[in-house]
Amino acid sequence: MSIDPITLSVIQAGLQQVCDEMDLSFSRAAFSPVIAEANDRSDGIYSAVDGALISQGAQGLPVFVGTMQYSTRTLIEMIAAGTVAAPKPGDIYIVNDPYLGGTHLMDVRFAMPYYRDGEIFCWLSNTGHWPDTGGAVPGGFSASATSVEQEGLRLPPVRLFKEGVLDTEIYAIICSNIRVSEQRIGDVKAQAAALLVGEERLNRMLDRYGDATVAEAIGELRIRAAGQMRANLALIPKGTYRSVAFVDSDGVVNEPLEIRLAVTAHGDRLTFDFAGSSAPCMGPMNSVLATTLSSVYLAMRHIFPDVPISAGAFEPLEVIRPVGTFLDAQYPRPVSGCAAEVSQRIAEAVFAALVEALPDRVTASPAGSSGNFALGGSDPERGRGFVMYQLSGGGYGGNSDHDGLTNGCSTIGISKAPPVEIMEQQFPVLYHRYALREGSGGAGRHRGGFGLDYEIELLRGEARASFVMDHGRFGPQGALGGADGAPNTVTVWQDGVASVPEHLSKAQDIPLMPGDRVRVGTPGGGGYGNPAERAPEAVAEDVRLGRYTPAQARGLFSVAVDAAGTVDEAATAALRAAVPA
Repeated sequence: MSIDPITLSVIQAGLQQVCDEMDLSFSRAAFSPVIAEANDRSDGIYSAVDGALISQGAQGLPVFVGTMQYSTRTLIEMIAAGTVAAPKPGDIYIVNDPYLGGTHLMDVRFAMPYYRDGEIFCWLSNTGHWPDTGGAVPGGFSASATSVEQEGLRLPPVRLFKEGVLDTEIYAIICSNIRVSEQRIGDVKAQAAALLVGEERLNRMLDRYGDATVAEAIGELRIRAAGQMRANLALIPKGTYRSVAFVDSDGVVNEPLEIRLAVTAHGDRLTFDFAGSSAPCMGPMNSVLATTLSSVYLAMRHIFPDVPISAGAFEPLEVIRPVGTFLDAQYPRPVSGCAAEVSQRIAEAVFAALVEALPDRVTASPAGSSGNFALGGSDPERGRGFVMYQLSGGGYGGNSDHDGLTNGCSTIGISKAPPVEIMEQQFPVLYHRYALREGSGGAGRHRGGFGLDYEIELLRGEARASFVMDHGRFGPQGALGGADGAPNTVTVWQDGVASVPEHLSKAQDIPLMPGDRVRVGTPGGGGYGNPAERAPEAVAEDVRLGRYTPAQARGLFSVAVDAAGTVDEAATAALRAAVPA
């Protein structure tokens, strides 16, 4: 290596900064709260040769770490094959086709070639969650879709911007097939502008250090990321580790789907085999290959966060293509639940398989649901339609050091729930409740974090509600003797009558009138370790804060404590002596 370590480190940080600035620019300019407030987006830099990930923003969704790499590689291959028009400076491609390296249709990708001296040096790409892309229901989360066409408009790679100019004809086609289309121009321009910010920042970096030096640094960083991941994998005792994770249902057939995983440690590499998982399903809980791969990658990023984000970090990870399962969806299988829900079940399977091998690094299962809740209708006061998309957090799993995080973001990203005040300002709704779901964390030596409890009322007009959530049938798995977290709950009040969806966490097209309400309780994280080993003082603190009742403390943790938080040590010792080893 001819580049010195200090320059290498500075360039690595500089590439990261370019992506971070793209992320910030995208969020601050976007119109949709799901992007502007919830940060459901990501930006990155990719190789001009094979689309391999060079750098990704720290504030972007980790689930896109593999999918944008995959989709950029596919775009490069299609250009080389002549099936997609070759680029010119200033061109920006748009694509949301799940089968070409995407997720679900609402995740819309932009990709722009970055030129130096007339040659493509790299690609800049980003993804933003559009609140609607057409389809059967507002928001795109059709819980009972049986083909991708029912989920929305599917776009192959086309040049939306040609030499820097928006193609108004293509844009008109898009707008003619989606709801609240008049708001999309703000998101489109924000998404394109973020890439231009990346172009300007990269120009500064390459002008300062030189194209050859930066190119050398990129290659060296990829090699080092692979080396770091291999060094971490060497910590895993050789052998095969197995797990099973469940999806509640596919939204059509009310039966669980199984994710069966065997992880084999070979020393400095891992093989992931999903053989035996459920067959492709009728409903929208299929996962395309790119999302399945990315789910494994992000799970390993959770376990080894010190490894830099780079394609090199994935090289020691071999994922056997899960042909014939719902984790390798083919056209026209519906996929709206793949990115936000199935991806998290895949990560959960990775955690459950490796927690015994790496008990100090792997947590019990987190809430593992993005809580996708879409509400679309008309607002007579404003004289226009609306599509509201609510995502929500849940509890993280306990781990060897401490309790799980409460109301954390989903496993797959850093997306946060938009502020209640913004949602009430933008849409005709009122939040009656937005609080911690106390007691929802699984019991353990270190308990799981708590989920969220919220309730929304429609104030005016008419609307239709749709849900694509998960963990309603099974709560997040506990680890090493810990209890499972509380499952997801959904209750709908229509004309004062309460009901629970047949599929518990999935439903679509529920008609709402003014005064109707929806209440959601998101899952708590799984518990870690034997609950009878939890420090009585920690249990007492939870009781004092109202997180558990004295009866729950006795039943879950074998601790005798009164409402004031005073522990009866003798009674507690007797309770714990009676607990089987």
